[in-house]
Amino acid sequence: MSSAQLPTAQQRLISVKRDLGLPVVVAICGSTRFMAQMAEADLQETAAGRIVVRPGCNMKEPHELWDTPEKEHALKAKLDDLHRAKIRLADEVLVVGDYIGDSTRSEIDYARALDKPIRYTHPEVDPYGA
Repeated sequence: MSSAQLPTAQQRLISVKRDLGLPVVVAICGSTRFMAQMAEADLQETAAGRIVVRPGCNMKEPHELWDTPEKEHALKAKLDDLHRAKIRLADEVLVVGDYIGDSTRSEIDYARALDKPIRYTHPEVDPYGA
């Protein structure tokens, strides 16, 4: 007697999104130095009928939410976790910008581990040359 494999959480999410008739969800990744380009990518992806999730905080700009090293460190950890959740939610990832730093590289590696399709606004920076 063989037991059927239970679907993974990711497989269940895909199924539910399909059952709900949701459009493709795109997670925008990249350095926050490219926030203007992310906004443009958001506009283009939205106009193409996709749901977009992207970084919502630019910690390179001053703000009272991260105006001390302690606040900045705590918020950065929360935001990293939140962005990984956005990647899990997404059907695909769009990497914006012509530079890949450690944080973005980590996001790309995470998306690859989840078998998410990845697009680049600047394909020449793809660290895997795909």
